Amino acid sequence: MSVDRPVEEDDVVEQLMPGSADIEHFRTKGWWVSPPILDEAVLEDALRGAARIYRGEFDQPLPDGRTHVGWQPSDGDVLRKNDHASLLVRELRGVTMSRVIGAVAARLTGADGIRLWHDQLLYKPTTTAQATPADVRPHVGWHTDRQYWQSASSASMLTAWVPFHEVRSEHGPVMFVDGSHLWDDVTGDFWDPDLGSLTRLAADRETHVSEALVPRGGVSFHHCRTIHGSGTNTSGEPRRAIAVHLQDAPNRFRHHRLPDSTMARHGLDSLVRRTVDGDPDYSDPAICPLLWP
Repeated sequence: MSVDRPVEEDDVVEQLMPGSADIEHFRTKGWWVSPPILDEAVLEDALRGAARIYRGEFDQPLPDGRTHVGWQPSDGDVLRKNDHASLLVRELRGVTMSRVIGAVAARLTGADGIRLWHDQLLYKPTTTAQATPADVRPHVGWHTDRQYWQSASSASMLTAWVPFHEVRSEHGPVMFVDGSHLWDDVTGDFWDPDLGSLTRLAADRETHVSEALVPRGGVSFHHCRTIHGSGTNTSGEPRRAIAVHLQDAPNRFRHHRLPDSTMARHGLDSLVRRTVDGDPDYSDPAICPLLWP
């Protein structure tokens, strides 16, 4: 068997892997927060890359010619979401191409291989709860990632949420509904400011909500069907992170009709190469590289 990476590197990766109790937590709760597994240099590079995106800079356009997807300065100091940021600026690739993140994702899910799906650069401004009406505070509404990924054949995908700093309760951390990845599919709204909508999504189920408090260098992992959202950031500093969405190796494009009779599509569809059948190829190594093994 050929080995294209030093054995010593594999040894380091193995030392950072979740144990059996961590894996059981992920499989029963639908989420898990790691201890620090990313180097300081990777996080510092990511902060520089984020700043470049927000200044409108890029190293190369996306394959479809776009130079940004999502927030731009004219939108003001609001909740920011920028898709495919690591395809635009190289400094973010230390996170999105992380072999450790791919290996942890494989260990948590039992997948034989993990590829990048896509990334979303995220920024939540700080606000003063006492001075800001609840209906305009920057919340992330209750939703699942799976609901936005209906063109993917796999329902076992997951997300690695990587903050660029320690995340405490006052930052408005991601909140997970424990065990909701085992429920029937639900449909929420990322942009819904009403966190009371969980009552509707739970449909009389008993719910327990957990905050993801993440140390600097740590990563929060969650199943694509886990319901999650987040509240107000009152920390006095912006909450900065990148969501690294991951696909298990068997995932492929599927023809799926949505309830409104339209066909499911994803933003990746205009970026990846085509299969011999003319469908988007979610294994395109230029856009969705294999992270593990």
